[in-house]
Amino acid sequence: MTTTTSSTSSTTSTANTAASTTASVNAGAAQQLLSSLNTGSGVDTAALVASLVNAQFATKVAALNAKSQTLTTQISDVSTLKGSITDFANALQQLVKGGSLVAQPASSNANVLSVTPLIGAKLNGLSGSITVSQLASAQTAVSTTPVASAQASIGTGQFTLTLGTATYNADGSMATFAAGSGTPATITVDSSDNTLAGLASAINASGTGVTASIVTNVDGSAYLSLKGATGAAQAFTLTATTDDNGTLSAFNVGPGAAMKIASPAQNAKLTLDGVAVERTSNSISDLVSGLQINLNAVSATPVTLSSTTPTTALTNAVNDFVDTYNQVFSALKALVDPITGDLRADTAAQNLYRSMRSLTTRQLIANPATGAPATLADLGVNTNRDGSLSVNSTTLTNAITNNPAGVEAIFAYGTSNTDGINAAMQSIQLNATSMVYGLGASNTTYTAAKSDLGKQQDDLTLQQQAMTDRLTQQFANMNSKVAAYKSTQAYLQQQIDMWTKSGNN
Repeated sequence: MTTTTSSTSSTTSTANTAASTTASVNAGAAQQLLSSLNTGSGVDTAALVASLVNAQFATKVAALNAKSQTLTTQISDVSTLKGSITDFANALQQLVKGGSLVAQPASSNANVLSVTPLIGAKLNGLSGSITVSQLASAQTAVSTTPVASAQASIGTGQFTLTLGTATYNADGSMATFAAGSGTPATITVDSSDNTLAGLASAINASGTGVTASIVTNVDGSAYLSLKGATGAAQAFTLTATTDDNGTLSAFNVGPGAAMKIASPAQNAKLTLDGVAVERTSNSISDLVSGLQINLNAVSATPVTLSSTTPTTALTNAVNDFVDTYNQVFSALKALVDPITGDLRADTAAQNLYRSMRSLTTRQLIANPATGAPATLADLGVNTNRDGSLSVNSTTLTNAITNNPAGVEAIFAYGTSNTDGINAAMQSIQLNATSMVYGLGASNTTYTAAKSDLGKQQDDLTLQQQAMTDRLTQQFANMNSKVAAYKSTQAYLQQQIDMWTKSGNN
């Protein structure tokens, strides 16, 4: 739509420029012709033609110019209004998605585990006790014998990389390994790149989740370091199945293999309210509903979970919402004023005005709990006589104090429901900016009307020029005849003067 509008405007502008240039050239030629002929009639025919043309078209020109100015203003107003309501809705959505307006989880020992709310979390009354007995870790293995450099040859052959579960000895070495259900990966080291760097690159390209890196010493010698994903089922073995030079076995990983196990593959182990559970990661989002738990350390002492009501954040959010609403509504009200508003006849703008006015009494929670707030009015947001909003701080404070969960529900973010002030504003914004029946459609209509008006103005310019050319020609003919009459008159006067002189003699 933007591209089409731009093209139409460019074409109209080009046509206007061409018509203006043609009119200017013609007017200049006409002025020169009329000036040279003024010696005939003595009448200022240039001024007379301009006055006649102006008198003929003045009303039409003024009407088209006025309509063009109106359309320009309406297009600008619609664009500004669309931007305002969109910015308002987007800012509100970012605020509620941020999670600062819902009950905030707290951990009694953030050094052991930290907690953050997930989007859409309802954490009022959160309580629990977690003991962390083991952190999740990834198996890592490092070679024990260095090679001369990362680019030094290590021989040729093939490895098999297998994922599964393992047990480990007290010294950290792998005791047993059981392959998982996945297909082992084949790692080939051939003469095209039979270096430690080549082996690392081949492992990284295998798609197994095992990453390889090169650790270089100060003398340039290099070691191979391998690391899998966290979790007990992410242990791995690396076995040289063909070893052309007898040197690849130095990079084997597994029971009795050459590479050293630096850390084991294991799950996180914790107890929630007496129930023992395991997770493959230290970042857990499926244990307590709405809560992201990050395990940081092991502790024999239970960590207590709780929640606090964001009283200040909710109070600020309501007041900020009202301030922003009043700014947008004030501009909208001026645009739809029945006497002076540029968009007073615009259906989309009128619908937006009615939607905004009804926002304070709109049911924001479909099935609220008994006594819970369900509208902005329940939070102390009142509509003034001029349509603007104001906040009754006492009512708001009481609502937050007596029913914090209900207030949070109004400002909660949900991706699959229609509850809350964010859902209401998103609905208003969607309807207001619709290309079918909203301000988007209005913009299309105004733009098309202005394009058509440009064509009318071009046609009128051509009509003006045609009339100018016609009158110029008519007056040129008149001046030619008057000049001829004057020439005859001068000749006759000369003859009379000669006759009179002869008679006197």
